[in-house]
Amino acid sequence: MKVSDILRVKGNTLYTVTPDEPLSHAISAMAEKDIGSLVVMDHGELTGMLTFREVILCIVKNGGVVGSTLVRTAMDDHPLTCTSETELDEVRRMMLERHARYMPVMDRRMLMGVISFYDVAKAVVDSQNFENRMLKAYIRDWPAGEEQQPGAQL
Repeated sequence: MKVSDILRVKGNTLYTVTPDEPLSHAISAMAEKDIGSLVVMDHGELTGMLTFREVILCIVKNGGVVGSTLVRTAMDDHPLTCTSETELDEVRRMMLERHARYMPVMDRRMLMGVISFYDVAKAVVDSQNFENRMLKAYIRDWPAGEEQQPGAQL
C-alpha cells in the first residue's frame, strides 16, 4: 500500500500558514478546524510544519504566553516528507524514528497533502481487516474433497 492510497480516501483539503503570520492566528485556525498541524508555505514552497507539539514547546519557552511570536519561531523548519509513491511500511518507519505525527506529501516541490500517523494506522488496520475477511471467506468456502490432511500445512 502506498501514500497515494491514503490521499485518495482522505481527500485533498489542505491547511497552510505563512511563516510570518502570528502564531496566535495559526493556533486559532488549528482549534477552529480541529486539526493538529498546519503546513508552513512561503511563496509556494514548503518551509516548515507547525504541529501542536511545536506550539506547546514554544508556549512553554515563552513562559506560558504566545504574545507576538511568529509561526517561523515555532515551526519545524526541517519537516519529514514523503511522496505519494512511498510505501506505507517506509512511512511508518520514518514517522516512528522521528516521532512525527504528521508528514507533508510532496510531488517534487508541490504539496499534495498531509498524512497523519492516525491515517497510516487506520489504513493498515483497514487493510488487515479486509485480508482477514477474505481469508475467513476462503476457509468457509473451502472446496469439498480438498480437506486438509492431518499434519499438512496450509
